[in-house]
Amino acid sequence: MEEKNYNVNVPDGPEELLKKNRQLFKRYLSFFVVIFLIAASFYLGFNRGKSYSSGGGQAVNATVSLNEAILDNKTPSDKAVDFSLFWKVWDLVKEKHVDRDKLDAQAMVYGAINGMLHATGDPYSTFFSPKDTQSFSQQIGGSFEGIGAELGVKDDVLTVIAPLDGSPSQKAGLMAGDKIIKIDGKISTDLTIDQAVDMIRGKKGTTVVLTILHPGDQETKDIAITRDQIEVKSVKLEFKDNNIAYVRITQFSDNTAQEFSDAVDQIVAKNAKGIVIDVRNNPGGLLDKCVDMASKMIPKGKVVVTEEDSAGNKQSLNTSGGDRLSSIPTVMLINEGSASASEILAGALKDDQGVTLIGKKSFGKGSVQELMDLPGGSSVKITVAKWLTPNGDYIMEKGISPDVEVDMTADDYNNNRDPQLDKAMEIINQRIK
Repeated sequence: MEEKNYNVNVPDGPEELLKKNRQLFKRYLSFFVVIFLIAASFYLGFNRGKSYSSGGGQAVNATVSLNEAILDNKTPSDKAVDFSLFWKVWDLVKEKHVDRDKLDAQAMVYGAINGMLHATGDPYSTFFSPKDTQSFSQQIGGSFEGIGAELGVKDDVLTVIAPLDGSPSQKAGLMAGDKIIKIDGKISTDLTIDQAVDMIRGKKGTTVVLTILHPGDQETKDIAITRDQIEVKSVKLEFKDNNIAYVRITQFSDNTAQEFSDAVDQIVAKNAKGIVIDVRNNPGGLLDKCVDMASKMIPKGKVVVTEEDSAGNKQSLNTSGGDRLSSIPTVMLINEGSASASEILAGALKDDQGVTLIGKKSFGKGSVQELMDLPGGSSVKITVAKWLTPNGDYIMEKGISPDVEVDMTADDYNNNRDPQLDKAMEIINQRIK
């Protein structure tokens, strides 16, 4: 979700929620940058963490005067990398900047760290200040303030991955694939992704104006979106004609696996004849929840996803048991807003079960991030591996193509038509006859 604080509201106490999320968050696929990541600038070397990890430091949340700041570990121990340039610029800022008395040294460090990660060229590796760490954790919990949309970068342009169901962004007409050209009149190409999400996020009741370009349009349009509190129920179950279970999964958050398990109970109890799984506009989330859900639909011991690290080492994550749905005919809906964990689930169902995919080609996020705690309450999310489908396909940038491609136009959307779902119902009904 696009906002760095990811439209945050605290459903539980922040301490308990943060602890809970970190226990669960060993590895996960990022929500992509979403209304929901962090600031920008440059870290090229500030090893202050050494003093923290040895017990000598503490979190710095108050403004630290640049003149009064005490710098630890300023002398580099690695002679192969000359950090003197970094410190030269630091000292020049301290000496010459017109507003040097107003500068916050800790904020400069956080900005520098973000800059180091930005220099990797990987938009999914991100630093979280203590405040943003708490905000991100709250978002994973499924409750936040903002416009309710996930952002990413595609073809070097800020892009809407998916608006959340029922969110202000969806109600205002924001669609998956929309290019965000301006934010409150400021050109988005002049911003880092973190700066963009900072501008888009905000408190309930405030408004942001996005200048967007719909796919296929020749002219931009302004969309004013009033931010609100977003409460996300990530699994929705509905029984269609002919006792077909329609399961809409909007994200993979802390509660998703349990919500899906509850839906499975109802599907089995009603002896559903077929299932339509819908992950359209689902930007992803927690990998372990995705594997848990796949285990309910695929027999035990099947590969859900394979991770490959920088050394080429591969590790497969398999279904853990608990399959209750694999015998029921199933089809799946995907589109341009299906990303990350959504693509993993789609790939696993297609490769392991031969499930037919219907809709449009998915977003194409084939990397895995790990969230790691840092001293003082901050954290860092780093891309640690790429992932492959059970058949060995690497989908980064190219996405997963549907077996049956069906367009959904802006006119369909505006008139409450859903030709993709109509096609899914047609196919599943043919299979259960």
